[in-house]
Amino acid sequence: MSISSFNPPRRTLMGPGPSDISPQVLQALSKPTIGHLDPLFVNMMDEVKSLLQYAFQTKNEITMAVSAPGSAGMETCFVNLVEPGEKVIVCINGVFGARMKENVERVGGIAITVDGEWGRAVSPSQLEDTLKQHSDAKFVAFVHAETSTGALSDAQTLCAIAKQYGCITIVDAVTSLGGVELRVDDWQIDAIYSGSQKCLSCVPGLSPVSFSPSAVDKIKSRTTKVQSWFLDQTLVMDYWANNSGGKRSYHHTAPVNSLYALHESLLHLYREGLETAWARHADQHQALAQGLADLGIEFIVPEAERLPQLNAVYIPEGVDDVAVRSYLLNEFNLEIGAGLGAFAGKAWRIGLMGYSAKSENVLLCIAALKQALNKR
Repeated sequence: MSISSFNPPRRTLMGPGPSDISPQVLQALSKPTIGHLDPLFVNMMDEVKSLLQYAFQTKNEITMAVSAPGSAGMETCFVNLVEPGEKVIVCINGVFGARMKENVERVGGIAITVDGEWGRAVSPSQLEDTLKQHSDAKFVAFVHAETSTGALSDAQTLCAIAKQYGCITIVDAVTSLGGVELRVDDWQIDAIYSGSQKCLSCVPGLSPVSFSPSAVDKIKSRTTKVQSWFLDQTLVMDYWANNSGGKRSYHHTAPVNSLYALHESLLHLYREGLETAWARHADQHQALAQGLADLGIEFIVPEAERLPQLNAVYIPEGVDDVAVRSYLLNEFNLEIGAGLGAFAGKAWRIGLMGYSAKSENVLLCIAALKQALNKR
């Protein structure tokens, strides 16, 4: 057997994730590993928590990073909050809304779906009509930024409607955190999860989550055990909780170096400023949209519902999806994403997330696509 060290090429990542990572965040990964209960590491965890509270725009005490990817953040919210027999209104307008439904059913909940059109935002009127028909529902769950379609839903309005009917809200912000306006406290979001590898431009493998006091009360008042030991927040809360004595209860061995990287990426976001980061993503999206229009490439999502950091576009008629993406990868070291679900083979997903949302990437993408299309 002859196996040597793995040396990946330097790609420009403009797919649905992961995104490009800054040199400073990559350097943070290489810092010396210390123990996950070391007082210095504990202090850094407190800073990660504060930075996450800033990113989420929340004062929630239970704000932390789950030691697993965004899908585990999703499961963390559902497995802790939903008990068997409880009714959950799930808004589905893409792949990840459907995954929410799967989570509800796996924990024994009853999923009532609000089925929307793929490529469109969740309809507030449809949600309200469904809540009127199911007044005993305890939760409303939806995807803020649907990564499979590039649609951005009005989280503030959807949460306001849910609260009118006394529901706890569960929100997927995997692709929205750091890229578009998101205000957990002001919008009355009770449970929210994201991913480290999208607009935060960190390494994959961590899932920021936050729980409101109402959500924490619901978790603590459960009459049944949380089905997952590892994701049980009644155990993990004490690991991330502030402690004046400088100690943490042991739950699991934290991914120390990955948390160094998350700390660094969140620090970048804090120094740039949330509003500035949101504006940067919007500006780069407009530049990309103009370039794509010049190539005759059309967006799937109407402009008013479009997600700046995940641009879903129709593949032009007669164009070979795989051939173009392979050409970009092999000739330009540029990655764009394929369509998912109903859009498989029909769409490309072009990411402008975090460190990837910059002018040189937009120019490269447009030039590379132009060359690839001219070779048909």
